[in-house]
Amino acid sequence: MRRRTWIRSLTVLLAAATATAPALTATATAQTPATADRAAAPAKRPLPLEKLYDNRAVSDDAKPDAADFDGAGRSLSAQDLKAAGWSPGARLDLDAAPLRWPDRAPGRPDNVRADGQRVRVEGRGNALSFLVAATSPHGPGDTVSGEGTLHYRDGSRSHYTLTAGDWRGGPLATKAVALPHLNTRQGDQVGEKARIYAVTVPLERGRTLASVTLPKDPGTGADLHVFDIAPRPESTGWTGTWAASTGGYTGVGLWQDQTLRLVVHTSVGGPKARIRLENTFAAQPVRIGHASLAVQQDGATAKGRPVPLTFDGGRAGTRIPAGARAVSDPVGFDVPQDSNLLVSIHLPEPVSAAPVHSKALQRSYLSEGGSGNRTGDTAGGAFTRSLSMWPFLTGVDVQGGPGSIVALGDSITDGVRSTQGANRRWPDVLADRLLHQHDQNAVPRLGVLNHGISANRVASDRYPGDGISTDTAGVSAQHRLERDVLAQTNARTVVLFEGINDVRWGATAEEVITGMRAIASRARARGLRVVAATITPCEGYKDCTADVDARRQKVNAFVRESGGYFDAVLDFDKVVRDPGHPARMLPAYDSGDHLHPGDAGLKALGESIDLRALTG
Repeated sequence: MRRRTWIRSLTVLLAAATATAPALTATATAQTPATADRAAAPAKRPLPLEKLYDNRAVSDDAKPDAADFDGAGRSLSAQDLKAAGWSPGARLDLDAAPLRWPDRAPGRPDNVRADGQRVRVEGRGNALSFLVAATSPHGPGDTVSGEGTLHYRDGSRSHYTLTAGDWRGGPLATKAVALPHLNTRQGDQVGEKARIYAVTVPLERGRTLASVTLPKDPGTGADLHVFDIAPRPESTGWTGTWAASTGGYTGVGLWQDQTLRLVVHTSVGGPKARIRLENTFAAQPVRIGHASLAVQQDGATAKGRPVPLTFDGGRAGTRIPAGARAVSDPVGFDVPQDSNLLVSIHLPEPVSAAPVHSKALQRSYLSEGGSGNRTGDTAGGAFTRSLSMWPFLTGVDVQGGPGSIVALGDSITDGVRSTQGANRRWPDVLADRLLHQHDQNAVPRLGVLNHGISANRVASDRYPGDGISTDTAGVSAQHRLERDVLAQTNARTVVLFEGINDVRWGATAEEVITGMRAIASRARARGLRVVAATITPCEGYKDCTADVDARRQKVNAFVRESGGYFDAVLDFDKVVRDPGHPARMLPAYDSGDHLHPGDAGLKALGESIDLRALTG
C-alpha cells in the first residue's frame, strides 16, 4: 500500500533516520526532501534489492509495533521465523533456487513493495525465483499479479508475470513456509497462518540476466512484497537417477539420535553422486548429523564401507529450514545403473514428524533410538527396525549423462499393487528399456525419476499442504509441479499420467482437462517436452461407475486430440483395456482390484512406450 503525496516523502525520511548505513539510501547522496522523493521513485539504474527495501515485515514479539507489513499494523513474528529456521541471513534452497532470508533485525526494512523498481540481479539459469508475498490492509486475500521486465546483458529483454499468494489467505499448498502467528501493532498475537512463497518465472536459456524491473504497484488494495530474487541455475552436468515426491508431513512417534538406512533403486549410473534431502511441508528445521552412500548387498548390509557425504562445502551435516532442501556435496562414488543403493541419514536431534513418500514399496531400515551415528556401518546389525516409506530423501543424482525424464502420476505410477522390492513399476520398466537399447539410432539413456504419489489428483489437493496429517496423497499435480518437475535435476521430458482419482472423486472432465493444459503450458514454457498418457479403465473398482467412465473417456478424447498441448501421447488406456469390454482392464493385466495394473500390466505399459516420443 502506498500514497504518492508529501506523506510518502516524510515516511522515507523517518525510515532513513532509524536505519543503519547499508539500508540508508539508494545512493550516497545526502537526504533532502527533494532527494528523498527521487529515492522513493523507481530507480533509473539497477540497484541491489536491499538498497531498495522500503517496508518492515518482521517484528519482535516484544515490540510488535516496530513493523507494518500490510498497511494495517500487522507483521511477521521474528520468533516464529527463527523457530522455522528462517533467521536473518538464513540460506534457503527453495525448489533448487539459492534464496536468502533478508539479513535484517526485526523492525528494520527487509522487503521491497513492488512498484517498478529496477533491481540488479545477475546470472544465468532456467528460471528466476522470487521470495515474495502479497498483502492487503483490508484483510486476507488470495493472489496478486503484476507484469515486470527481465533485462539481459546482451541488451535483450523479456516480460514476465509475477503472481504471489496473499500472506494471510493465499494457498497453503504452494507456500514455502507457513508461520503460526501474526503480530499486531496493539501487541496482540493472532493465531493465524502467515505464508511466504517462492515463485519462479522463466528465463531465456543461454542469456545472462543483468537486472529485473519489478511489477508496478497493483493499486490501493494490495501490495507485492519481494524479500529476495535469485536465478535458479541449470543442473547440466548431472542426471537424476532416482527420485520420489513428498506426499505429506506425518507423525513418526519420536526419532532421536538414530539412523535411517533407506533403500532406493537407480536408473542410470555415474562416477560421482549427490543426494537431495527436503524438509517439505515442515514447520521447523531438521538437523542432519551425518549421511552416507553405499551399494546394497542384502537388507541393511552394504557392499563395502559406505562413503561419507558432506554438505555446504565439507561439513559432516547440515540444518534444513522448514520448507527448504539440502543437496550434498559431490562425492567420488561409482553408482551402478539398475541397482539398489543404501542412503543412510543420522538424525541427532528429536524428530516427531517428517515429510514422507508413503508408498515406497521397498523395505528400508532404522536403528534404535539413542544408537547414534551408524551411517558408516557396513554391516546391517544396528538396523533392527524397518520402514515402508522414504522420509526426507527425495533424490539421488549422478555426474554426467543426458538428463532426466520425470513421470508425474498417481498410484499406478507409484507402483501400488506391484511386487514389493522387485522394482516393477512402469517407470522402472522404462528405465531398463532405455539402458538396454541395441538400436544404433537409440535415444539418449536418460535417467527416469518416478514422481507418482498414491491417490494424487490433477485438479485438487488431497493433503492441504500444511500441518501434520495421516493423509500423504500430496497436493495436486498442478501445485507440486514446480518442486516435482520443474526443479528436478536436468529434467528434459515430463510424462503426465493422472486423472483417474479426479474423475472418481467428483471432478468434471473439464476441470481435469484445464489442469492438464495448465501443467503442459507451464512445463513447455520452461523448455520441457510434455508427453501425456490416457487414463486407464477401472470398471469393477468400488467407485468406478458408468458416470466416472464417461468422464474418463472425455478426458482421454482430449489427450488424444489435444490440439498441440502435448508433444506426444501415450495411449495407456488402449494398452491395458479389455478389447471386448473397454471400460474394464484386461484380466491378465489386473492386479485384482480392477483399478491398479499388476506386474504384468505395468510391464505392458512400460514396454508400450515409443522411446522416440520421449525426446522427439
